[in-house]
Amino acid sequence: MKGTGDTHSAGAGAAGDRAAPDDAPGTAVELPDYAERVLGVAELIPPGRVMTYGDVAEWLKDEEHPQGPAPGGPRQVGRVMALYGGAVPWWRVVRADGVLLPGSELRVLAHYRDEGTPLKGAPAASEGHIPRIDMRRARWDGGDGA
Repeated sequence: MKGTGDTHSAGAGAAGDRAAPDDAPGTAVELPDYAERVLGVAELIPPGRVMTYGDVAEWLKDEEHPQGPAPGGPRQVGRVMALYGGAVPWWRVVRADGVLLPGSELRVLAHYRDEGTPLKGAPAASEGHIPRIDMRRARWDGGDGA
C-alpha cells in the first residue's frame, strides 16, 4: 500500500495525510511495514462500525505474532493513524470509551451519521452536547458480519 498524498489533515492527534511532511502533494511514500498493516486493518472496518486502537493492535498481534510480543500497542496504532491515516477511513479507529476525537468532533460526527454508526446521546451537562460512539453496538470484531 503506497501513500496517496491525500491532503486531509485532522490536526494534532488526528489522522493526517500519508505523505511525509517534506513530500510534495501527490507524492507517494514508502510506509513502514507496521504502518502498512495498521492502515490495512482500518480499511477493513465496515461503514457504521469501529475498532479501538487496542483492537487494531490485538488484531495485528493475533494475525502475525500469536505466540510472541505484539509489534505495537494502542499508542503505536494511534501514532500511525495520526501520521498516515488520511487516505483510509481513520474515523473508524477510535478511543475505547467512545469519546469523539478531540478537536475533530463535528467532522467525525458527520462521518458517523452518514454511515449510521450507533451513537449515544450526550448528557446535558457535557460541553457542546457531543454524543459518544455506542461501543457496545458499533464495535467490530473483525468477523464477517458487519
